[in-house]
Amino acid sequence: MDKKVAASMVMIISLILGGKTSPQDLQGNALQPLGEALFELPEGGGIYIPSTPDTIQWGSLPNRNTEPLLTVASGAVVTFDTVSHEGILEDQGRNPLMYFAQHGVSSDQVLRDAVMIAASALAHDFDGDGPHIVTGPVAIEGAQPGDVLKIETLNLAPRVPYGVISSRHGKGALPGEFPENDAPQSDSSSNYPELYNNVSIFTEIEEADGVHYAILHNRRGEAVRFAIDPFMGIMGVAPDTQNKVNSIPPNTYGGNLDINELGVGSTLYLPVQIPGALFYVGDPHYAQGDGEVALTALEAPLRATFRLTLLPAGDASIPGGSPFTQPFAESADYWIPIGLDVDLDEAMKQAVREAVNFLSVSVGIERSVAYAYLSAATDFEISQVVDRTKGVHGLIRKEDFSDTTFQIK
Repeated sequence: MDKKVAASMVMIISLILGGKTSPQDLQGNALQPLGEALFELPEGGGIYIPSTPDTIQWGSLPNRNTEPLLTVASGAVVTFDTVSHEGILEDQGRNPLMYFAQHGVSSDQVLRDAVMIAASALAHDFDGDGPHIVTGPVAIEGAQPGDVLKIETLNLAPRVPYGVISSRHGKGALPGEFPENDAPQSDSSSNYPELYNNVSIFTEIEEADGVHYAILHNRRGEAVRFAIDPFMGIMGVAPDTQNKVNSIPPNTYGGNLDINELGVGSTLYLPVQIPGALFYVGDPHYAQGDGEVALTALEAPLRATFRLTLLPAGDASIPGGSPFTQPFAESADYWIPIGLDVDLDEAMKQAVREAVNFLSVSVGIERSVAYAYLSAATDFEISQVVDRTKGVHGLIRKEDFSDTTFQIK
């Protein structure tokens, strides 16, 4: 990065934030990007990365041949301005200013970075590529295959007071049944987005008593409210392949896990696949039900801040021990084993196996006792059924083990 540009950007941010650079300080300024190039925030605030045509991939994930935007040390704090794909896709006209204006959103409430990406020359195949805007990757100094990347979500700041929930033909939990209209026409395109016949529900966000609610309406115009609970749908490391990697299905490297437990205060552990790990993010959500049945969650952009820590192979704090080959997560209240498979039954089996292994290795419970405990006391939830590879995650209550000595910290 040009040192003059970096210094200038640091000065601008210092003026905006009054010298304060904690994740909470960034929250109130999340609407528009802090800049169009990555830079270091002042006073130890970490690295800031915008979403621009130069820092994103549209519809695919980084692979082993992707050049990192930068390399950071273990323990670094990185803030990303993430962009939702909803409002910029071809079936919405690939023009967020026009699309959101139809719903009464003024131009100053539409993200400049979304407008820039939609208007760019970036190629995107609506039918063949994934929909997601994926920002990154960031390399972690010293990361090698066999290590584990620990990703702590420090802050998630909503960037706009609205979101979108979409159902598209041939997708979702009920393909062929929803949307309840005609199939897409052959000449559908970003110039004629209405010919896709897909359904996107614009959703306003309102605040009441300090809580932000998404607002839908019944036929009489009466409000249906549900509280938002932001999380990142995509957090991942690069897989060891030179092939193009579609952004839709999750895998052992993470990616589009769509686990709604991974909000602020959560930690995701991912097995490093290639040197440098190459961490990336995308698919920001304001809310999602388990299953994500319509196809999308309440999709909306977030300013997301993470701490990225490298755990060397064999580190005692790796959940379930080494070798570590499968994503694992935790929140303040739960340990979260994860199962992924194209077959939902197999995803469930994998989540249970991971749970048994974790309780056996990291908590010191006999496998038969762990299996019994899981049956009696642990909920296994369907993360999502709409991303080709299905996801199941368990919620192992930490409070049940308050009298137990365990290795994971």
